Amino acid sequence: MSGFAQALVVDDLDHCRDWLARALELAFPGIDVRFAVDVASGREAMKSPPPLVLCDLGLPDGSGMQLIEMLIREAPQTQVVVTTVFDDDAHLFPALKVGAHGYLLKDATVESIAELLRGIVDGQPPLSPSIARRVLRHFQAPPSATKEPDDPLTARERDVLKLIAKGLTVIDTANALQLTRHTVAGYVKDIYRKLQINSRAEATLEATRRGLIGESAR
Repeated sequence: MSGFAQALVVDDLDHCRDWLARALELAFPGIDVRFAVDVASGREAMKSPPPLVLCDLGLPDGSGMQLIEMLIREAPQTQVVVTTVFDDDAHLFPALKVGAHGYLLKDATVESIAELLRGIVDGQPPLSPSIARRVLRHFQAPPSATKEPDDPLTARERDVLKLIAKGLTVIDTANALQLTRHTVAGYVKDIYRKLQINSRAEATLEATRRGLIGESAR
């Protein structure tokens, strides 16, 4: 691979789209850069998937994770790179687990982003330096630091946590587990109470720490 002839940038902010387009042009002179501003327009643009996609996570009508999962499933040859302001584990590891090929933070210069993107050609995953360090720390942590010796959750609560952490709604989770909506809502309430969390992002982080993301449903 000598470079990319075409790329898609999915971002709802004008200045971010312009900034990423400049980085792409610097990395791959003459590249044809196309744009999408939300999940809906991203899906439309990906009907003919380009070889490279830069995708934000926080979009007006949903999460960029939906587009990443779709591309990994339907166009595995496409290089998908997350471009975001989120530098926490709750966003990073779910994105990598579903198959994102890189993770770049928007606090970098155009030049540094271009250099990281050029590395794709040589098989180097584009990771912002702070993200690369976070990934290393995660896998270098001793087993005792990540293992939950006394898991307060029941097996069914772990099933529910796993699915809501993947982005499923209460209704979708109920359908997947063949439970009622009210039953799943009760499980979610108990999970939040037991783990002392208050949001889906925290639930995703807890699921990642417990090794639930990536497992198949029971």
